[in-house]
Amino acid sequence: QVQLVESGGGLVQAGGSLRLSCAASGLTFSDYQMGWFRQSPGTDRELVAAISWSGGSTYYAGPVKGRFTATRDNAENTVYLQMNSLQPADTAVYYCAAKKYGDLDSRLYAYWGQGTQVTVSS
Repeated sequence: QVQLVESGGGLVQAGGSLRLSCAASGLTFSDYQMGWFRQSPGTDRELVAAISWSGGSTYYAGPVKGRFTATRDNAENTVYLQMNSLQPADTAVYYCAAKKYGDLDSRLYAYWGQGTQVTVSS
């Protein structure tokens, strides 16, 4: 049974940083591309970052480019999202997701975590 468990969310002031983690189990982690999505009330779930199987390639959505960094540790079956210069508009539930194939900017993922809340105060 595949499980993705996010952690590291919380409340932070604008300009601050957070590091999200997503621990994966029940799959061969290095066989999966990993993505980070976010969703705030009344909006669609948005892909913000993705990272390839080895970590050699990444994708970032325009609003987070230059501020967010996705990395992964295949030995620890964990993917990370370092978020810097956070803004109130970054407030959302953040989800990690896994897929085997497809373009990094594709939103089609097979497995999802339960999400972690990130709140940025002004």
